[in-house]
Order: sequence, then structure tokens, then C-alpha cells
Amino acid sequence: MLDERDDKGVWKSGKGRGRTTPKGRQYDDEALAQVQTLLGDRPRRRDLLIEFLHLIQDEYGHQSAAHLRALAEEMRLSMAEVWEVATFYAHFDPLREDDPVPPALTIRVCDSLSCELAGSEALIEALQAGQDPAQVRVLRAPCMGRCDTAPVLEVGHRHVDKATPTLVAKTIDAGDFHAAIPDYQALGAYRADGGYAKLANLRGGGDWEAVQQMIAESGLRGLGGAGFPAGKKWGFVRGNPGPRYMAVNGDEGEPGTFKDRYYLERTPHLFLEGMLIAAWAVEAARIYLYMRDEYPAVLQILATEIAALEADGLIPPGYVELRRGAGAYICGEESAMIESIEGKRGIPRHRPPYVAQVGLFGQPTLVHNIETCHWIARIVREGPEILSGVEKNGRKGLRSYSVSGRVQNPGVHLLPAGSTILDVIAAAGGMIDGHTFKAYQPGGPSSGLLPASIDDVPLDFDTLQSLGTFIGSAAVVVLSDRDSPRAAALNMLRFFESESCGQCTPCRVGCEKAVKLMQADRWDQPLLEEVSQAMVDASICGLGQAAPNPIRLVMKHFPDEI
Repeated sequence: MLDERDDKGVWKSGKGRGRTTPKGRQYDDEALAQVQTLLGDRPRRRDLLIEFLHLIQDEYGHQSAAHLRALAEEMRLSMAEVWEVATFYAHFDPLREDDPVPPALTIRVCDSLSCELAGSEALIEALQAGQDPAQVRVLRAPCMGRCDTAPVLEVGHRHVDKATPTLVAKTIDAGDFHAAIPDYQALGAYRADGGYAKLANLRGGGDWEAVQQMIAESGLRGLGGAGFPAGKKWGFVRGNPGPRYMAVNGDEGEPGTFKDRYYLERTPHLFLEGMLIAAWAVEAARIYLYMRDEYPAVLQILATEIAALEADGLIPPGYVELRRGAGAYICGEESAMIESIEGKRGIPRHRPPYVAQVGLFGQPTLVHNIETCHWIARIVREGPEILSGVEKNGRKGLRSYSVSGRVQNPGVHLLPAGSTILDVIAAAGGMIDGHTFKAYQPGGPSSGLLPASIDDVPLDFDTLQSLGTFIGSAAVVVLSDRDSPRAAALNMLRFFESESCGQCTPCRVGCEKAVKLMQADRWDQPLLEEVSQAMVDASICGLGQAAPNPIRLVMKHFPDEI
């Protein structure tokens, strides 16, 4: 039985008689008031944590310990939960109490393969030497999805294409660090062109199975990289009791890929109508549109046009939630994306269960890529022949190739799916003068490198597996005789090392060890193969399983370099 001295438990007052506050960091009243002002009347839901972290980052340029503690208090979360999420994403700057505040302006320079070929290393050195580190910090950053204008950097949220120190200085002097919004087809123009008429017809009594059959007849497959038949997903999701959700994967983070940005900056409503058709097909209660933070212009376009759809009565308010990524390549994996939408670290889930059964908030979830939705709208509007009627080299359909590297006209080139690398290079205007074709990356760093001698294989689904690679997101980077496949492979593995979520040891440790081994004058090929096999066999998701491809293909096709 407690005596009278103990009736207040740990909350006793007086010297040596217990604490006057709970354990851990105490929140600051001023910081709490500032956080409450930023959050306004938004609901304090757990899944909005990343959105709220963005609000703090945008307002202050960093996330102080006081603000993070206040956010935890406001959301009724532990400081540990808030801290682990804030530190997971590259675009957040969480600070401990004694950490220095970063400079007001940040320059992020892309150092992925296309930008490295275009001189990003020299650019980084020049900027670091030419800027006052107390006023401007210069950081390396992974692919920004602007490989056609390499080298690229971002000053604040303002992209500088074909960047030079002079252009950066002009951008800083101008003081406009907001995204430049390109001309695009807004809602009025799209509706005048017949847009959303098909959606209205389907909502008025359409047969979702007939639409699914149309998608199947077109041959459309998922264009995020996996290539799963698009329409088949609808039946899988509908086979589970609701409520059902739809999650759209706009985290186009595979270096060399920029096709989704290309379409969204021009015809966003083709994508949006395709998204709404797919959501209608599975009776989705809500759509979560996850867009990478590296695309600030696209985020603004989508926010504007979703609001226009609401005002026009095409969707009820809040039916489409636009969620902003925070600089994590792993969130391109569908289950990691779902974790991020739920306000958590982007850690891939173990499967089964698959997201069609247990996805967002534990409910059946349809996941589509941006370009997949773009083609759904076109198929419904124009018929399945838009894809199935195109044939080349025994392959049917069209592919949006993101082409960069040593070609005259880098960009998105829409070509028959049976196109070879020579067709792709020809569409991009041929090689740059004075450069001879040497190697190419057929589908992002996950696909590794092939030599120029393999030039007659269609760059499509199911045609490259026998070569130890795949088409993936169709991110084609062309190398010339002035480039080193060995150096290119090292660039790719450094990317995977940086972007590994760290959940599984084979990927986390394997990427790190591979980078160290690849920096040696001579590669220890047996050891690299052993590391590669362990990563392929035991990694949880596609990042670790595909990361060894650059290593293996360089050892196979470019042995003289290693």
C-alpha cells in the first residue's frame, strides 16, 4: 500500500522527488502554435504525416527538432515515429537541437548517368567552388526526370536545363525559385475535344467487363516497368469486398525515365480520364495520386486540374487525393508507395498478400502507372486498334521510349514496340557528331548495359530476358566510344546503394560492397558474381534483385574494361 508520500506517483514536486514532465523531449508552445497554423483545419490523420512534413519544410527550409516535436504532439504520435519518417526521405532536412540550420537556398545537381555523360561532375565542382556555402548549399541528387536536357539541376523548385554556372548565377539573381509551368491542355480545351464524354457514358450504364476486354484486346500492359496485363488487374481487385481504392504511381524515379512527365506536362486530362475510367471499373471509393516531388510543375498542374474537375462536377470534392513524394526511388515499388501514402517510410511489403487484396489501409487496391492510365483513355476513346493495329518485327503496340545520352535529339519518342536500338537512335536524330555507338541501357539502370553489337532485338516486353535484361520503363541511354561502360555501371550501383531502403541485408550490404569492389583497378569477378547472386536470390523487392544487372552485363560484354 502506498503511503501518503507516494500518492502523486512520479509527478511529485520538490527536489529529488520525481519528474515534473513526461519522459523525452518536451514540446515548445511557440513551435506548437506555428505548426497548428501551418496545418490549419486539415484533419490530423496519421496518413497525412508526410504532407505535414512538407508544409514545415516548405515554410522554414528545414525541420527543426522543436517543430518535429510539436508535430508529434499535434498528431498524437511519438517523436520516434515522426523522426523515422522525416529522416527516410531525401527532400526533408530534419535537425537535432544542436544541428546547424542549412542555408536558405539549396541547389540539387543531378548526378545520374545521362547528366554524368553531359558533364555534371564538372558542374558540381564549379558550383561548390563558386558559391558561398553559408548562403547556398550544393547537393548531389538522383535523376530528376529531365534527362533530355542534361545536365540538369534544381535551384529551390526551379529547374535549370542544360545547366552551367552562368545560368545558375542568372537564376539566383532573378530570385524566382518556383517551378516554371509549361503550356498544357486544360480542362476546357480537353472537353471541347470530346474529353470525358466516354467517362460520362460509362458512368451512365457502361459494362466494366466490356471495357476490360477492350483493354485486353489492345494488348496494353503496365508501363511502370513490370508489364503486367493492365485490364486483368481490374478483375482481381473487384473480386475482393470493398471499400476498394485506387493508387496511381507517379513516382517515375528510374534514372533515364521521363515519359510520364512528358505526357502530364502536355495532356494531363488524358491521364486523368483514364484514371477515372479505371477507378469506375473497380468501384474505387477514393483515388490516391502519388506524384514525385522532383516534378513541382506537374504537381501544380495536377492540383489545378483536379480542382477544375471538382468545380465542374466530374468528381466530388476530395475523391482524388494528390500526394507528394519526398525523394525516395524505392517508392516506385507499389507496396512501398502504399506505405508512403499511409504516411510511413517507403518500405516494400512482403508478399503475399498482394495489394489487389490487401493494399491501402488494408483494403483491395488497384495500382496503375501514369502512362498506363493515359493509354486507357486513348483505347476507350479510339478503340483497341490504337495499339493492336501497330506491328513491327512480330511485336504489336507502341512504346514511349525516353531517350537520352549521345544522340542528337533526346526526348520521348513514340515508336512501334518492335523497334530496335537502331530504330530508336534513328528516331532521336542519330548519334552526336563525332561519336560512335558503343553501348546502351535499354530500360533504366535496372536493365544494365548491352553492347552496340546487339542491335537487332526488339525493345519490348519479353524480348530481352534471354540476354539477362528487360525493357522496364523503356529508359534508353545511349553511350558512345568516348564513354566507359565500367564507369556507367559504377554510376548505376552508386544510385542503388543510395536508394536502397535498407530493409533487407542482401540489398543494403550488397550494393555497398559492390560499389567498393567496382572501384578497384581490376574487378574481383568471382566475388562480384557471388554478391550478385545473393542479392538476386534474397532481396525482398525488385531493387535488390535487379541491381546486379549492370555488374553482370559489363563483366559479360565488356571484359577488357575490368
